[in-house]
Amino acid sequence: MNVDLIVKKFEELYCTKPLITSAPGRVNLIGEHTDYNDGFVLPAAIDKEIVFAIQKNQLNEIRVYSYDMKQKAECKIGNLRPMNGWINYIIGVFSEMGSKGIKIEGTDIVFAGDIPLGAGMSSSAALECALALGLNTLYKGSLNHIELALVAQAAEHHFAGVKCGLMDQFTSMFGKANHVIKLDCRSYQYEYYPFNFNDFCLVLFDTNVKHILASSEYNTRRAQCETGVAIIKKKYNKVKNLRDVTIEMMTELKDNFDPVIYKRCKYVVEENLRVEKACQELIENDLHTFGNLMYQSHEGLKDLYDVSCDELDFLVDCTKNKKDVLGSRMMGGGFGGCTINLIKNSAVENLIKELTNLYYEQFGKKMKSYNVKIGDGAKIRDIEPVLIK
Repeated sequence: MNVDLIVKKFEELYCTKPLITSAPGRVNLIGEHTDYNDGFVLPAAIDKEIVFAIQKNQLNEIRVYSYDMKQKAECKIGNLRPMNGWINYIIGVFSEMGSKGIKIEGTDIVFAGDIPLGAGMSSSAALECALALGLNTLYKGSLNHIELALVAQAAEHHFAGVKCGLMDQFTSMFGKANHVIKLDCRSYQYEYYPFNFNDFCLVLFDTNVKHILASSEYNTRRAQCETGVAIIKKKYNKVKNLRDVTIEMMTELKDNFDPVIYKRCKYVVEENLRVEKACQELIENDLHTFGNLMYQSHEGLKDLYDVSCDELDFLVDCTKNKKDVLGSRMMGGGFGGCTINLIKNSAVENLIKELTNLYYEQFGKKMKSYNVKIGDGAKIRDIEPVLIK
């Protein structure tokens, strides 16, 4: 990101010197649909981000300029309610920060980012976290990183209307360069695991298929998992969520399940185990076994959880049996979006060309690709904003 251009635009619009904050998007290497089952995930922050320039304006109103969309929006501090469009994410963070007892005043904002929209890299979480960190700094709040992540999540719930888990916001706040985060979605305890393999990189292949079914099917999957837990609790009353369920319990009680419910629950139980094993493989520096776990994850998402689609399956299948690809799987809610791939650096360019052609021949659509590096979490770029009027 060219931060200087954002600062220049801010000073042009508002004639003050801003505070600069940023927060990254994220990828999730393994652990899909486990978060709302109190399970484990293995995400990482990436080197694509949202940058905010902010400063007080003494006008009792929020004035926002989106550098990328070349759009302005305004609202009064005393009238923070859901509106239409991207401004909702901004207003939501202001409202949730105020609910934490931080006295928010009129504020000027310019923001921009290089996170591809709709590609499953959590641009909204990055936006929320960068702004929350900025407001906490500008108005001398005392919220820590986990509290700021929860503020960002609450903004998504109450203003954007998306009942997301905490993984995206947590990763955006806590990311660490060359490390993935094993996050316990029940306790929010976390551990860093090194992910710095010089010969291999992470590449996303974008199907260009929008997640039309994702929201409704997401709610259906949650309900199916809850149904499965209720069945298991009849014998094992200490079970609170699928996080507490073992493969042995599933096998023992299989005849008590509707076949579809059984498949859903089996996938989640196995995926949690895969996250645990993936972390062990990183400790042992076994990237090949790690990649195989990614393939296993995709098969579970496709065959047991039923959230994949033909385009995602095609892209994963195209990487199989290629010696320079260690792992591939769909990433995110499903029914479209991206696959995440672990590829040898020297093979990336040729593989992208090959898959782009194959994908177009099969579906008549262009496949996009994004090379990503694992980076740091949210940060303050300038800690001493100065009024220059």
